[in-house]
Amino acid sequence: MQTNNLDGVHAGYFQIQDRLALDYRLIAVSPARQPPQPEPSPLFGLLGELHLLDHESQHLLRQIGEHDRGLAAYLKILNKRVDLIGRALSLQLVEDMGAPQPVTLSEAGLTFSAQQPLPVGEWIALRLLLPDPIGLAANVQIADCVRDAASGRYLIQVSFAQCNDAQRQLLARHIVQKQAQEIRATKHNERTST
Repeated sequence: MQTNNLDGVHAGYFQIQDRLALDYRLIAVSPARQPPQPEPSPLFGLLGELHLLDHESQHLLRQIGEHDRGLAAYLKILNKRVDLIGRALSLQLVEDMGAPQPVTLSEAGLTFSAQQPLPVGEWIALRLLLPDPIGLAANVQIADCVRDAASGRYLIQVSFAQCNDAQRQLLARHIVQKQAQEIRATKHNERTST
């Protein structure tokens, strides 16, 4: 185990502190092979498809709004209903995965804590529930494992090097949204404190 490399995977990338539900399991990968594709999860797949459809339809909704405000308002209501269904699905996943925990997230990797150490260089099947709600399932490699003396837990750092472009875009979008949310909160706090 390395002891001073907690920024290693995140180096050069913008990092956020967040609370996300996640679970993982070790997977066997032979040295000559790439890790297998993550097992498809129906709920994770559905959340991803809902988010992708929402993202793809935003420009269409704006175009409709320019020509027919009533129709655009109705479609926004339908979109909110679909979002509520997505949130209900994410609640089911949170029950299965456990409560959200503090993490450090960047486009390059994730740092989270665990009760048991994980071997550096091994692969895990990671499921991560972003708050939008978006489910992200990927096979990731353990880049570092350090025991935190204060808590007695292990800080596990994983690399997203094998993630595909769609997964990277989801991560980047979440990071930018979280950063914007933190900036708005800081500005609001500055205004209310003066």
